[in-house]
Amino acid sequence: MRAKRFCGLAGAVVLAVAALSCAAAGPAVGTTPQRAAMPDVAGPFRPDPARVLLGRQAFFDTRLSEPAGTSCASCHDPVQGFAGNHGSRIGVALGSRPDLVGVRNVPSVLYAAYVPPLFFYQDDDAPAPTPFGGLFTDGRVDTVAQLARHPLLDPREMRNPDTDAIARKLRTAPYADGFRRAFGPDVFATTASSLAALGAAMDAFLQSRDMAPFSSRYDAWVQGRAQLTAQELRGLKLFKDPDRGNCVSCHRFNETSSNPARSLFTDFGYDAIGVPRNRAIPANRDPRHFDEGLCATARAKGWPDSGQWCGYFRTPSLRNVAARERYMHNGVFADLRDTVAFYATRGIEPARWYRDGRLFDDVAPRHRGNVNVATLPYNRRQGMQPALDDADIDAIVAFLGTLTDAPFEAAARHNMAAQAARRVGQAQR
Repeated sequence: MRAKRFCGLAGAVVLAVAALSCAAAGPAVGTTPQRAAMPDVAGPFRPDPARVLLGRQAFFDTRLSEPAGTSCASCHDPVQGFAGNHGSRIGVALGSRPDLVGVRNVPSVLYAAYVPPLFFYQDDDAPAPTPFGGLFTDGRVDTVAQLARHPLLDPREMRNPDTDAIARKLRTAPYADGFRRAFGPDVFATTASSLAALGAAMDAFLQSRDMAPFSSRYDAWVQGRAQLTAQELRGLKLFKDPDRGNCVSCHRFNETSSNPARSLFTDFGYDAIGVPRNRAIPANRDPRHFDEGLCATARAKGWPDSGQWCGYFRTPSLRNVAARERYMHNGVFADLRDTVAFYATRGIEPARWYRDGRLFDDVAPRHRGNVNVATLPYNRRQGMQPALDDADIDAIVAFLGTLTDAPFEAAARHNMAAQAARRVGQAQR
């Protein structure tokens, strides 16, 4: 559903480490390689069980924040499919202190091991190479070892003053001897070796089966072990239909493959969709503040014309989307149905989504031309018929519910019931 790339991925996904070995072809774009072809699906992960355990222990360790009390799991809540916002009700996460509030909705870390390092690819009919992959919604890091440092050091999140503070906490952790057994007796000799071991343990944990369960009804259906309802099948058809939902153009999957790893419901690409501004975010009280997304990464990497990527964010996987409490990179939506409706009606009913009629109000004015208005359903205008009616939207939401893995079904049912109740209450007011 993006304007600047038209790749046919056929559901291809990749393990981050494996993608580093792909042969590069053509000139680099900034410091990011251009790939000759999309990498194939990653093979099964076989992380060291001892490292998986250490990564899990660190992930749930509330000692690693400053002040203590906040762990990675505080925001990446296992109950919500390893997403969530640490008890916040405004769409972005609370930090380790009650006065700390982030600027982005926390993404799920389920299936994160499949996200490839940032690279450029040019399809045969595309006018120019476009970016894919990279961790975080702006693709700023390529490895889990790099990723782990960011929330630990971010002043809005876990707020450690420096890497030395993190290393000291690891050396005195209840599981420190486990690190020595797994990585050698000198693992804590330096701050660099301590952080490298932490990153390796986190990487192993994210590669574990628990973090990629592939246990949804959709997975059972493609393997011939379950049935979908008539409404869910209708939603699947609309999801794929290039003239209706067109969701599959970014949220790629392969229903003809019994290998669920070929259906991560993302192509790892980027799009600028112009979601409404979340005015509950404290940083947004400043009208000059805008989350630039990918262009901040582009600027840091020295890409030419970095401004063309402002407002772009990486397409998330839709697996377990029904278990999440907030949607979009800024958490502006608390209802999955609203999220689908926004895609279908953004151009037709802009007043429904944008306060005071200011289109794309969460993108800096000078970059609003980056927002995708070319591909369906974004290319609809006021007065036109929507690509999806209410029944269509309900069907797509029903299909999205089939992407919920077994451990998160209770959370998804609770979320969907709460969202439906809110809609009823709103209709009665």
